[in-house]
Order: sequence, then structure tokens, then C-alpha cells
Amino acid sequence: MNFCEIPYKRPNLDEYELTFVELLDKFDSAKNFDLQNEYFKKIYEHRDDFMTMYCLASIRYSIDTTNETYKVENSFFNKVVPVFENLINKFYHSLEKASYKSELINVHGEHIFNLASYKLKSFGDEIIVEKQEENELVAGYMKFLASLRIEINDDQYNITGASKFRVSPDRKLRKKASDAMQDQFAKNQKYLDNTYDSLVKLRHKEALKLGFETFVDMSYVSLRRIDYNPKMVASFREHVVKYIVPLAQKSIEKQKQRLGYQDLKTYDLGCHFLDGNPSPQGDADFIISQAKKMYEELSPETNYFINFLIDKGLMDLVNKKGKQGGGYATGLDKYKYPFIFSNFNGTSYDVKVLAHEAGHAFQKYLCYDKEISEYRRPPSETAEIHSMTMEFFTLPYMKYFFGDQTDKFKFSKVTQSISAIPYICAVDHFQHIVYENPNLSPDERANAWKELEAIYLPGSCNYDHEYLQGGRFWQKQMHIYKLPFYYIDYALAQMCAFQFWIKYQNDRGTTWSDYMNLCKAGGTLPFLEVIKIANLDSPFEGGCVKNVAQELEKYLDNIDDGKF
Repeated sequence: MNFCEIPYKRPNLDEYELTFVELLDKFDSAKNFDLQNEYFKKIYEHRDDFMTMYCLASIRYSIDTTNETYKVENSFFNKVVPVFENLINKFYHSLEKASYKSELINVHGEHIFNLASYKLKSFGDEIIVEKQEENELVAGYMKFLASLRIEINDDQYNITGASKFRVSPDRKLRKKASDAMQDQFAKNQKYLDNTYDSLVKLRHKEALKLGFETFVDMSYVSLRRIDYNPKMVASFREHVVKYIVPLAQKSIEKQKQRLGYQDLKTYDLGCHFLDGNPSPQGDADFIISQAKKMYEELSPETNYFINFLIDKGLMDLVNKKGKQGGGYATGLDKYKYPFIFSNFNGTSYDVKVLAHEAGHAFQKYLCYDKEISEYRRPPSETAEIHSMTMEFFTLPYMKYFFGDQTDKFKFSKVTQSISAIPYICAVDHFQHIVYENPNLSPDERANAWKELEAIYLPGSCNYDHEYLQGGRFWQKQMHIYKLPFYYIDYALAQMCAFQFWIKYQNDRGTTWSDYMNLCKAGGTLPFLEVIKIANLDSPFEGGCVKNVAQELEKYLDNIDDGKF
């Protein structure tokens, strides 16, 4: 079926739960391993049915947040997903005491049992009410972002549409667009402060109910961070401050020289060249046609993959009114369909986001042979390696999109990737402070953010808008509200993607094979074990960040950016 033909049917929760409990009873009472394994598989099939309808409703709602049918369905799932998660917890309890546990481990591996143990620690029926309330608050925040209307030169734009002005070569237009956007956030500051305050207190309450000291500890468990901890992440951030922040500052100084400005404002950071950033040489249809050509040439696997996506209508890429912002890749497990969502806005972002989300979708596509859904879905820091590395593996094909602006695009891609790491670390550090001190006031949180800007983002936070000067730049970052502690994953993954890129320039065949092994491993191993399969160094090792930074500096020093 084409995506648009897939029928949606709301799960009947009572019937679903009854069937789930019946299957679980048969799993628990199985008289031999073959029977227990059979019900193990049936439970996963039943789970896939629910998740497929959940993801289908979520995709269709994000494509059009004004659609009344899927608005109602989205609200329905906000309430029932915690109930579904509690059923999964019951299954995990049964796994831990399974009569034929050793045989199940021999067939399916031990990792699913480790994941079950972590999930049991981080979710239970005692926090269902809080989770439902949390989901509603997050849904409200996402709806707020989608509904924002930013007026620029008598036209109205959503956030993604307005973001194209960040890269305009017209400085006055950049400032006007930035001010218009900040005005909207400033006007809603009380709502943003109160919503986040409620989320922080709710999440802290959840953590206490489950026996954790803080939501930080609970998050590391719920995010399946089996083989690293907050102390290791703090050490990684220190290495970023020591080796990556100076590189980012050096890049900003060069950008200032290229633009010819004495003073580089925050709204200038998105414009890398005086005559403007490179942009695709065609519309959305052009980008898709060139992406098809690119992936057909990249490898036999990506050749089949891109044509599968196009043939089945598994992409919705163009920004439009009522559409949720951002980009993501998800999947419809029952049909073994990955799906890519984005908001093209006519800038180089369009090519970047397609490559990024294609990396996620490609991994999902390669792992649909796995019966265990947890094994199809790697933890987030591993998943982001797939996407970020795909961005770098496709650099040799950027000529198809940018023509004679290709070198400019490649240069800006590398510098943007470097500059993103300190910001990501600032966001992560901020969340540690917030959840370790859940009773901070909104103004105290804002002051904490300003202190972190001085550490991680020197030279990047030259604000001339009161809202930003007040320390609330972070409120536009969806992850902070919706996906707490997810964000550091991008920095860890970026260090791995940089390693892949460095190796790829010298040995494409071996490096692609390593990447394929990483993708096919999916979620079968924790982060530090799975990157060994790909022959990557751990970002937590002392020399990793330093070595990558040195290689990046060599690359940048060998480019005469003055010619741009």
C-alpha cells in the first residue's frame, strides 16, 4: 500500500488490554520453551499493532495539526500511551521471571532483559497520572510552536518558514525576522515559563515516586544509558570546552571577517557568506529527484531504499500552513515502512534535513527483520550516528543540489557541525542544573542559562533583543520541553560521525561496511559496545575529542574561505 492508503483504526484499549493479558498469561504458564517463545513473538506482534496505529495517527496529525480527526486521536494517545507502557512493564516483569529465561537469552540475546530491567526501574503504574499530564503539557507546547505566526514584510510565516530569513544576505531583513520571532516568544514568556516549571515539577515527582533522588537519574535509566553515566557526560562536556569551543570561536572570527562586520550579532550567525548561503538549485521536486540520483549511486542498499520510499509515498517534506515544525523519521512497524517528515523552506536546510532523516529511516529499514521492537530502535545517541554520518557520506554528491556553490556548502556544513556541539552541551548542562534543582524559579533558570552561554558559547550570544538578553534563548528548543536529556546524544553522535567522515575520505569501502554494521546492529547492544562494531573510538575517552578537533582544524586551515 501507498502511505495515503493505509487504514487508520483507533485501538480499542479494553479489547487490546484483554488480548495482551491473555497472551501474557499463556507466556507465563507455557509448559515448554517452544510454547513460551511462540507467545513471546505474539506479544511483539500485538505490540506492533498498537504502535503502528499510534505512529500513523501521530504522522497524520503532524502533517496537519488543524485536522480535527487526528487532533482528537492525538489527544487520545496522549492519555492511553502511558497505559500501554504499563502493559509493556507487565511483560517485562514476566520476562524477568520467565520459566525458560536462559533459553530465551540463547535465542534473543541478553540485551532485551537488560533493557527490561531499566524500563521497570523508570516506569510504573504509580506515575501513569503524571505521565498523562506531562503528555498534555508537551502537546500544548508543540501546538503552541506550530500555531505561531511571525509577520515579516506583511506576510505571515510559521517558525520553519520564518527561519529561512536567518540565512538572508540582507542584514536588515535578518534582524527584522529575528526580532519578529523573539517578539512572539516574549509575548508568550509567561506561558513558556509556567509550562516548563510544571513539567520540571511533574518529572521530579515521577522520579521520587519511582525511588530516584532526581529526574536526572531517572532519565539516564529511561534513555537506556546502560554503559555511561552523568559523570562521564560531564567529563565529555569538559573536553568540548577545552578542544571544540576554541575551534568554534575561531570559526566565528573567520565568519566575521568574511562578512566584514566589526560586531557579529546572534542574528548574523546563520549567514555564512556576504553574498548569501548556498541554496538548492531547484524546488522540492528537484531536491527529491537529485536525492534519488544520489542514493542510487551511493550504494546498492540506498538505491533500493530511496526508490522504496518514493514508490510508497513515505515522505512528507514541504513546509505548509498548519504543519508541525521540525523534522523526524519514524516507522510503521506492522507494514515495515519507515517514514520521513520535514519542512522544506527553500534553503540548504532542505538538503541537510533530508539526508539526516534518511539516515534514521535507512537504519529502520535495515532492522525490520528483527522481531523484537527494542532491537529495531537503538538508543538515541546511537540513532543519531546513523543520521549525522549520512549527512557526511552524502557530501560528495552535493554537486547535484548546489552546482558551483558546492564547496561553499561543504565548508559551511563542517563549520555548522562544529559550532553545534558547544550549544548542545550547554543545553545538556542546563538540564542537569534544572533537574538537580527542581525548585529554581523561572528567572533563576534563565540566569543559569546565561552563565552557561559564557562557558560554551562565547562570541555567539551577542543579543540585542530584551527577551534573549533575559536568558530565555533555550525556550525555542523543543527537546528541552518534549525530550528531556535527549539532546547530548547529538554531540556524542557528532563525534562519531566526524570519525566516520575522516575515515571515509581515505577508505570508502571499509568505512561504508562499518556503517552498515552499525545500522544493522540497531538496538541489540548499548552505545559503547555498538560503536566498537563500527571501529569507532568512544567520545568519553580522553583523546577522542582532542584528536577529532585536530583533524577538523587541519581541514579548515587548508581551506581559503576568503575566496567564498
